[in-house]
Amino acid sequence: MLQRKLEHFLQEQRPVWVYLKDQQCWIEDALVVEIVGDMVTLRHEDDDEDQRSSWELSVRLESIGAVSTRLSSVCRSSGPDDIVTTGDCPEAERLGSP
Repeated sequence: MLQRKLEHFLQEQRPVWVYLKDQQCWIEDALVVEIVGDMVTLRHEDDDEDQRSSWELSVRLESIGAVSTRLSSVCRSSGPDDIVTTGDCPEAERLGSP
């Protein structure tokens, strides 16, 4: 099931958060670049103040403990009237709809 989920994220090119069991850390905001057998290649980019780094990391499928993705995000500094919704969201499910 984990492999199917990763293949789905590979097709969609959505950013994912991957927990590595053996290193006990999260790889945040990464893209699944390739899946070959039991090897998964992730691309992660870092933006420092003056430079940008891009890493590719190959991990075994058995090393992955969890995979998640962000459904949406809201800026904490914005007010309730500043929330942006997508046009493809059903009217009944939009924030602030009656």
